[in-house]
Amino acid sequence: IKTTGFTATAGEGYFCNTTGGTFTATLPSSPSAGDIVAVKDYANTFDTNKLTIGRGGSNIDATAADVDLTTEADSTTLIYVEELRDGK
Repeated sequence: IKTTGFTATAGEGYFCNTTGGTFTATLPSSPSAGDIVAVKDYANTFDTNKLTIGRGGSNIDATAADVDLTTEADSTTLIYVEELRDGK
């Protein structure tokens, strides 16, 4: 169970407890296509204390920005897909 900021490892799932305050789960900086990271709101407190998903240098949902999870009891699984270049 994670209660403070950390860097995720591909292929792992994390229970995140934000009861003590918000923190960031940073995605791997050099992912490969198909790498997966999952997080779950362990104490149902994301609505009070968000969890930020740090992009680790890669886009999330085609956007160069971190993502905040703010819904109580939320869980999410992120799967890295190689970025398209020149429309290919």
